[in-house]
Amino acid sequence: MVGLLGVLVVFATATAFKAAQTVVVPLMIAWLLSYICGPVVNYLVGKKIPLGLAVFAVLILLLFVFYLGGIFLIGRVQSFVGEYPVYATKLQTIHNDLMYNLSEKMSIPDGTFTNINWMQEIGRWLVAASGSLASFAGNMVMVLIFLVFMLLGKPYFKYKVAKAFPPDRASLFTEVTTSISRQIGQYLTVKVAISGTTGVLVWLSLTLLKVEFALTWGALAFFLNFIPSIGSILASVPPILLSIVQFYPSGWMPVLVAVVLLSIQMGMGNVIEPKIMGESLNLSPVIILLSLILFGWMWGIVGALLSVPIAATIKIVCENIEGLKPISVLMGSGKTCMKEVQEN
Repeated sequence: MVGLLGVLVVFATATAFKAAQTVVVPLMIAWLLSYICGPVVNYLVGKKIPLGLAVFAVLILLLFVFYLGGIFLIGRVQSFVGEYPVYATKLQTIHNDLMYNLSEKMSIPDGTFTNINWMQEIGRWLVAASGSLASFAGNMVMVLIFLVFMLLGKPYFKYKVAKAFPPDRASLFTEVTTSISRQIGQYLTVKVAISGTTGVLVWLSLTLLKVEFALTWGALAFFLNFIPSIGSILASVPPILLSIVQFYPSGWMPVLVAVVLLSIQMGMGNVIEPKIMGESLNLSPVIILLSLILFGWMWGIVGALLSVPIAATIKIVCENIEGLKPISVLMGSGKTCMKEVQEN
């Protein structure tokens, strides 16, 4: 009965968050960014720089990063728009060749398959992508607004705790929250570094293989690397499909592109990342799957990108609160527990 009630509470909460995603998604992004920007603000305040000026400096830096990101996105879209008639023609050729081979070699009557106008299909996709970019830009404005207010309150948090609780409880509460903030900040920083390295490797590899839009696929690998397991697969599919069209009728180059991309993704995800992260933040595959389903259903692709950082944050919080440690253990991959049991 208690378990069923818990499921109903989770479902009701998820439904509410889904309905309020216009506000909640920017708030969650700002909350995660605050763990990266917060230490910078605290450092500047510690150097006797006024809080407002410190937050303003961090805000200017973020605006500069967003500006560069916007210029990058606009440039990628423009370059693709310039080339899309060529690729639409190639796709039409591949489609026609495939239909001809099916009808000749497998004796399938003409007209069995629907003819596709690839010029129109790609144009429709570009219009949808433009709308998504405009929505994303609007969300970034809300993210910055939320982030400013969060950063303005961060330096005073420990003083409010000291005033609100008795000395012993205030000390314990400060210790726990400091540990949580440090671990979340380290996790997000390392994840950004690993994702950035993956994106650079993908970009350089595709550039050497002369696959077009290599920089775009590198950026895609950076963002989708935040989604474990399936993120690397999703990031590899577009450049592989493009290489099939680009190098048609040759089949060796797409195979080489697939091998190189999957090698990078597996090497970074299965070798480098576990060594840097350690075992403490490893999440159970079931938790990862449930997080992807839940947050993807709630907030779409943005929810899928945020799902694992949010799950890792929940695990860190539970790990630092005595009564919730069993939940943290159950959310983990179990590798550390297995080693401890075997050693004992």
